[in-house]
Amino acid sequence: MNLLRLLLPVVLAILAGCAGTQRNPATTATSPDNKQQYVAADTSRTVDLTSPPRDAWDRIRRGFAIPNLNTQLAEEWTAYYAAHPESVQRMAERAGKYLYFIVEEINRRGLPTELALLPFVESAYNPTALSRSQASGLWQFVPATGQYFNLKQDWWRDERRDPIASTYAALDYLEKLFEMQGDWYLALASYNWGEGSVQRAVAKNEAAGLPTDYLSLNMPEETRNYVPKLQAIKNIISNPKKYAVALPHVGNSPYFAMVRKTRDIDLELAARLAEMPLEEFKALNPSFNRPVIRAEHQPTLLLPADRVEKFNANLQAYKGDLTSWKVYQPRRGESYAAIAKRFGVTETALRSANGVGQRTKVASGSALLIPAAPQGGVQLASLETPVGAMPKATRAGRATPTKRPNVRNHKVRSGDTLTSLARQYGTSVDALKALNNLKSSKLKVGAQLRVPGTGTRG
Repeated sequence: MNLLRLLLPVVLAILAGCAGTQRNPATTATSPDNKQQYVAADTSRTVDLTSPPRDAWDRIRRGFAIPNLNTQLAEEWTAYYAAHPESVQRMAERAGKYLYFIVEEINRRGLPTELALLPFVESAYNPTALSRSQASGLWQFVPATGQYFNLKQDWWRDERRDPIASTYAALDYLEKLFEMQGDWYLALASYNWGEGSVQRAVAKNEAAGLPTDYLSLNMPEETRNYVPKLQAIKNIISNPKKYAVALPHVGNSPYFAMVRKTRDIDLELAARLAEMPLEEFKALNPSFNRPVIRAEHQPTLLLPADRVEKFNANLQAYKGDLTSWKVYQPRRGESYAAIAKRFGVTETALRSANGVGQRTKVASGSALLIPAAPQGGVQLASLETPVGAMPKATRAGRATPTKRPNVRNHKVRSGDTLTSLARQYGTSVDALKALNNLKSSKLKVGAQLRVPGTGTRG
């Protein structure tokens, strides 16, 4: 018995040393140089496993496995987010489209569900977010890292913005970083700062005889705030009522389904076939850079699960071409003026479609998009008359002429955006850009914008 009493403290000490980041639930500890420092407290929660999770948020809470970071910075960021509940709610609403898929993949890999909250910090769950360092998408891949993880980036598409491809890549990367660092805090710091930078910081501390844990490293300010921001989001998701945040309902079922396309199709037509707003369609399919989706890329379209049946029915009834664009490979030395003349389109429309400025006279040799007149119509599953169908013939045998859509002018007011104007006039952001030859989404107060297809003369 005396021998057991003597060995028990030794065994407990060994077990504590093997716990990695699973440290004792204390907020401070004494380092070897007798300096006080913050350490992580264990994640503590009570989970009722006798009942299924209420929603995706509850499912996320049940999978928390990264120790809580109880530091002053984490408290400050929690207070910051709690003081901006509307921003948290907007981010959570955007997340609702992607959360089920991301959590499902995290669970399949056996990873901590805190990782599903990382896009809150990275991109505010905006799949089209682009940083100053050219990091893009939900998971904010820079071009080089995206290429390393086989995310295609070309004139046609950028898979860093693809919710599925980028999630697979991000989780692959995070798994690799955890295996390399053996600690989730260091893995997350590496995701933000780069594994090489973290390894050099660790080596520097080792050489100086200093601790090499996450909180002991000398890091850039952005990285120093990175894990505390994630902890703050975790705190709010853990107990939204405490912070007066109303999370939107996100069910435990897929929000979207995948549809494989084997023919070229216009983005706008695909949205019409799915009977959903173009902007909503683009939010699920943000990787496509052009108005046409190329079949040769073997694309997968994401549609809300309740829209797939309508999409397939409308597609089957559709009689015309699926794309109103032609892809043309310019000849060597061929000018844009000559190409426009060859296809019977204006040079302005050709340049606008391909993002080419007026100074460039000769095509570079890359593929060009040529506007072509759409044909046929589509019988929408929810409508009785075909949209885009040919007009009915009169008794004299002639077709009744269709009225051309009128164009009116809109004077830009303070607070106007292309998105709000598109919603106001029942058109799309792309249509407004094309009609006004806009290269960006910035609007100048007092400027006159032409608005297409309003049915009202301006």
